[in-house]
Amino acid sequence: MTARDIALIILQLTVLVTGLITVVLSLTWLERKALGRLQRRMGPMVVGPHGLLQPAADALKLLVKEDLVPALADKLLFWLAPMVVFVPSFVVWVTIPLAGEVVVRNMDLGLFFIVAFSVLAIVGMVMAGWGSANKYAILGGLRAAAQLISYEIPIIMAVIAVIMLPQSMNLVTIVDDQRTIPYAVLQPLGLAIFLLAGVAEVGRTPFDIYFAESEVMGGPFIEYSGAHWAVFFLSEYINTFTIAVLVVLLFLGGWSFPLMPESAWLGFLWVVVKAYLVVFVIFWFRGTFPRLRIDQLMSVGWKILIPLSFVNFGLTAFYKFYELPWWALTVSSLAITVAAGYGLYRRWTWPARATAEERLARARAYRRAEVTDAG
Repeated sequence: MTARDIALIILQLTVLVTGLITVVLSLTWLERKALGRLQRRMGPMVVGPHGLLQPAADALKLLVKEDLVPALADKLLFWLAPMVVFVPSFVVWVTIPLAGEVVVRNMDLGLFFIVAFSVLAIVGMVMAGWGSANKYAILGGLRAAAQLISYEIPIIMAVIAVIMLPQSMNLVTIVDDQRTIPYAVLQPLGLAIFLLAGVAEVGRTPFDIYFAESEVMGGPFIEYSGAHWAVFFLSEYINTFTIAVLVVLLFLGGWSFPLMPESAWLGFLWVVVKAYLVVFVIFWFRGTFPRLRIDQLMSVGWKILIPLSFVNFGLTAFYKFYELPWWALTVSSLAITVAAGYGLYRRWTWPARATAEERLARARAYRRAEVTDAG
C-alpha cells in the first residue's frame, strides 16, 4: 500500500466521521421538531433561527460538563464501555455505500461484516452496567443484553432472506438487483420485521426498555455524565441512521430511481432523502406508541418477530426454488403481514375493547332498569 493510498483512506475516514457527526446533530434537531409538532409544540426556537444551533449548543454543553466517575467503579471497564459501544456503530459505515461509488470500501461480504460488528455493542452495554458499580446500571445492562440478543435473530433472518434474492452479500449488487422491483414489494413482511427489530436494536421507543427511567433510573448509562454520556448518545443516533440507510438499501431500492440519470451524487442525495424519511417514521413511533413492559418486549421478539422471520425465510426459499412469478411472493408476504398486524391489533387493544364493552353493557342494563321502573 502506497503513501497515497493511506492518505486517501485517512481522508475518507475523516469525511465519514465529519458526515456522521453532522447527521447526528441534524437528527437531534429533527427529532425535537418532529415530536414538538406531534405534541402541538414549537420545539427548539431560541438558539439560532428555528433552533438550528440548538444541537451545537447541546454538544458544547456536554463537552465542557464535569465528567464524574463513581468511587467504587471499575475504572478500566467504565472508560472502555463507551468506546466499545461507539466503535462498532462507526466501523460498519466503512462498507455501507450511499451510492454506487460513494463508499470507503465495497466488500463482497459487506452484509456479513455489518451484522458481525453490530453485535459487539452488546458487550459495551454490559461493561457499562458492570463497571458502574450500581445495581440499577447492572440491571439495565443485563436487560439490554437480553433485548439486543433477542432482536438480533429476526434481523439476521430478514437479512438472509434478502441475500437469497440476488445471491450476494454485496450491498451494491443488492441495490442493482432492485432496479425494476424494490424488495419492499417482494418482501413487505421482511421490511416490517427488519424495521421493527432495527428500532428495538437501537433501543428507541417503544423498545427503550433497558434505559426506562421509570424502572431502572436510566439503565446502564446512569453513572455516566459529560463527554462519556455523549458517546452513548452519539452511538444511538448513528445506529438510528444506520438502520434507516440499511432499510433504504435492502428494501427501498437504494440509489436506483427509474427517471433519474446515472449519477453518483444524485444517487447519494436520493439515498439520504429516503433515509431521513425512514428516520422520521422512527421518530413518529416515539411520539405515538407507549413503552412496552419487559415481558411484552420479550414476547414481541420471541413469539412474534422470530417466528415471522422464519416464515419470511421459508416463503423466499420456496419462491426461489420453484422459480415462481414475483407477484406470488408479494401476495403471500403481504397476506401474512396484514394477518399478523390485525392479530396484534386485536390482541393489544383487547383490554380497551373489553372495558368499553363492559361499560356499554352497564349502560344498557341501567337503561332497562329505568324503563322497568317507569313502567
